Amino acid sequence: MAASSPPKLYSLALRLWHWSNAAVISGLLTTILFLFVIIKTKEVGPIFQEMLAKDGLEVTQQQARALRKVVSNRIWDWHITLGLILTGLLVFRVVLEWLQPASQRFSTRLRNARAHYQRKGADTRDARHSVLVKWSYLVFYLLLVVMVSTGLVLVYADDVAFLHVIEHTCKEIHEVTMYLVIAFVVAHVVGVVWAEVTRNRGIVSDMINGGNRVE
Repeated sequence: MAASSPPKLYSLALRLWHWSNAAVISGLLTTILFLFVIIKTKEVGPIFQEMLAKDGLEVTQQQARALRKVVSNRIWDWHITLGLILTGLLVFRVVLEWLQPASQRFSTRLRNARAHYQRKGADTRDARHSVLVKWSYLVFYLLLVVMVSTGLVLVYADDVAFLHVIEHTCKEIHEVTMYLVIAFVVAHVVGVVWAEVTRNRGIVSDMINGGNRVE
């Protein structure tokens, strides 16, 4: 009976999670972009009034605010839906960490990177880079936990008295976390592109096909 082949570097489940997570986070950031940059929902009321006035329709400020609220609420609905999907993906990632083979777990990769760094020392570029990358991923996971947790508080604050008490604080934390996630995403993309055009090619393809098998 032939021995089973060792698992790939990245499991199919992890790859699906990675690309789904990337798509959902991109969607979340896009909703914020539409709200505050592209459409600027706080300024859309006067625009409604001006455009409808050209057609001979007079709209009061109260009606314009109502129209603005409709647009804003629709975008926020998308934001909340994507946030709930992100919550599910985060739970999936935690469960996956326990179900995957040891060689495919993030905790194993972090532990191996630390051990390699301790053996080679801080002066070894590859060892230093590897451990910094792994620690940055850990920070990213923690940011996701904070962003999801505070987001859930904001969604359900009107229904739970205790959550309503901490709503303002959670909103501020949520916004700061969003900027930190944006910073990580930008740094991650730049880092991957830099690696692909220098000496560490194949990172993207590994996250698509699973990479080489782990012995």
